[in-house]
Amino acid sequence: MSPQHGHAPHDGTHHHGDGHHHGHDHRPASAAARWRHRLAHVLTPHSHETADKTDRALEASARGLRALWISLAVLGVTAAAQAVVVVLSDSVALLGDTVHNAADALTALPLGVAFVLGRRAANRRFTYGYGRAEDVAGLVILLTIAASAAFSAWTAVDRLINPRDITYLPVVAAAAVIGFLGNEGVARYRIRVGREIGSAALVADGLHARTDGFTSLAVLIGAGGAAVGWRLADPLVGLAITAAILLVLRDACREVFRRVMDAVDPAVVDSAEHALGHVPGVLGVGELRMRWIGHRLRAEVAIVVDGALSVRAAHEVTVAAEHALLHAVPKLTGALVHADPASDPGAPDPHAVLAHHSA
Repeated sequence: MSPQHGHAPHDGTHHHGDGHHHGHDHRPASAAARWRHRLAHVLTPHSHETADKTDRALEASARGLRALWISLAVLGVTAAAQAVVVVLSDSVALLGDTVHNAADALTALPLGVAFVLGRRAANRRFTYGYGRAEDVAGLVILLTIAASAAFSAWTAVDRLINPRDITYLPVVAAAAVIGFLGNEGVARYRIRVGREIGSAALVADGLHARTDGFTSLAVLIGAGGAAVGWRLADPLVGLAITAAILLVLRDACREVFRRVMDAVDPAVVDSAEHALGHVPGVLGVGELRMRWIGHRLRAEVAIVVDGALSVRAAHEVTVAAEHALLHAVPKLTGALVHADPASDPGAPDPHAVLAHHSA
């Protein structure tokens, strides 16, 4: 059987990945490669210890939770202030914006639960851990955005059929500005943190907040129309808000469903292949698969090595390959590396026994 390196246990004390260990040092085959390897460690201090990776994962989850609670507080205050103005003014456009803001604030709850669940260790039932809870939270966020769009459309249509005057227009305008500032600040914060820690659900939540900001500005238009006596301005802006919500729903759906379907940026795959191609002893790169589990990446790859290598030597190449991937691919927490022997003319296919399983 070809040597394989990743998360299967090996005898030794050096930990590498989510719980596996192996007894060796990272020594490439040639003396020049060993010196390059040592120099890389000097210039880029790091650790592959399990505890170190766990700390980084927990730090990412902590940053995500911090972003959620801060944005929940900001949006909660914003929605509460707008709700008071809605009661005073009877503005349907501001009502739609307030409901959207409140829904956006509440999406922090399922996402917060997902981040907390993601900290739990893998077990025999959930062997990859609980990181995919973020994807479930992302789906909840999509449903919340869709529900807020439906409510906004319903209230706007009802007001078109039964038009009413709105009052306290300066206060409505001020509430709209407050809504924009609060939402845009939260959106920038959520999107930045989400992209830094690799959380598609948090990015989707940030896009949701950004739409709220633009819809808040649209309320200003409705207030301006009402100020000049155009009674339909308020419900028409409410419908425009609905259209804006649907646009952000489309973008958020793309972000979340790509993650659910294990989509990875092709540029990340290119970087991984490039890094593997420069590992001493790697003659070629076969199948390379990567997937997100929450805001962390996992990889599986088959490399081609000299068929004459001993098991120990081939294993050292797979270790060096995983090491290169960990340096080259951000947010990668581990890789399962399988070594295939280079094919010789006339030699039997080393995978022939598996051929009938691939049909």
